[in-house]
Amino acid sequence: MKSLDQKLAEIKANPSSRAFILADAKDADMAFGVRAPGPRSYLSANGERPARFSPEVWSREEFGCRNLPEFLDIIREVVHQGLIDIMLMSAYVNEQLSIKEGLFRNSRVTPAARANDTTDVWAIREGCYTREPAQPFRTATIDHIQCGQIECDRSTGDFPGANLGLYSCTFVNHLEHDRQTLQWFKEFREEAERKRFRYFLEVFDPNVNSGIAPDKLGAFINDQIIRSLSGVTGAGRPLFLKIVYHGPKAMEELAQYDPNLVVGILGGSAGTTYDAFKLIHDAQKYGARVALFGRKINNAEHQLAFVEMLRLITDGRISPEEAVRAYHGVLQANGIQPTRPLDQDIQLTDQSMSYDGSATRRSTVAVQGNPLAKRDAAAPHEQSDRITLGAAANESANSHGWPVLSNGAPDFEKMNAVQRRAYHQDRLTRKFG
Repeated sequence: MKSLDQKLAEIKANPSSRAFILADAKDADMAFGVRAPGPRSYLSANGERPARFSPEVWSREEFGCRNLPEFLDIIREVVHQGLIDIMLMSAYVNEQLSIKEGLFRNSRVTPAARANDTTDVWAIREGCYTREPAQPFRTATIDHIQCGQIECDRSTGDFPGANLGLYSCTFVNHLEHDRQTLQWFKEFREEAERKRFRYFLEVFDPNVNSGIAPDKLGAFINDQIIRSLSGVTGAGRPLFLKIVYHGPKAMEELAQYDPNLVVGILGGSAGTTYDAFKLIHDAQKYGARVALFGRKINNAEHQLAFVEMLRLITDGRISPEEAVRAYHGVLQANGIQPTRPLDQDIQLTDQSMSYDGSATRRSTVAVQGNPLAKRDAAAPHEQSDRITLGAAANESANSHGWPVLSNGAPDFEKMNAVQRRAYHQDRLTRKFG
């Protein structure tokens, strides 16, 4: 069974379950074009797939984006890592990896494809489309996503491609635009139900001035979702939602409305590492069961380590603050230059996340054998953020400083926050080193 289906069943059966669905959104080629694969600062273990540029026209420094073969290598690597539940792709990339290569055949990761591309994601260079009210549009067809051709063999219900898609709606608070958006959504839902195609629903904030105050957008989006789905019976409803996180009040309101409605968040534009880790932590705390991160993963200095930190956070094994420091430890151990130094990367820059003053909450993080220890020692103001290991905690600790069982395995039940972070720091450094 795919981990997605297992977790959805667990969430429906047990509302208090910590099961959390994590998706890597690698579908940006349907939005950004050539720049979609992201910066070449991170490549898979396979390394560079050199492109043949004319030296009199291009310099390697001038063209700083990965090419598609390098992008596919990273997708393969993330899928083989096995920590995500969904890999979201364009229909074309889905064809290459799911249909032709069979990448997901023996994997617990579920392939998915973007099923529509409304004009507010047409973020091409020199274009102006994103400044216009979003217009519904579909490049991909369900059949091409499922089997790579215009008509699938539906005698078995088994498809070589993805049988999960993302459908996106953007409401702009304009009657005719929003009615048209719902009409296209209705047509898609009916086709998906006939073709036994599963989907999840992405609802973007208005991409143009809607006349709605920013602090009221959460209420607007919540009401649009409930109103739009109230006329849809179970057979046509999405598996889950993907929305902007508008803070705890809006999240709890939507998540508590209907236990059958699984709510997820989108990652949005790249910010600090702490922005990303804090976002997924707080969204989960207030009711989200899914997170789909695109640019936040794709622009990470080390994508595999970044994904693992996200999973550790959602599993409740590490705090966002601990995760940022451990992540920087992995970067340093691998000789990777971080985009921002630690003291900047652990700052909250997304002001929408500062609703409860948690951005100034003191961290309780320290790492034994931490490669960042010398830097930390040079910053006296951070010393008050540490906690000291108690004598009892050290009694059963191994040479690294965390408790172990009689067989030498780590004893997670006895670990405190310091020891937990030290353990994961050491494990991830050895794993990615």
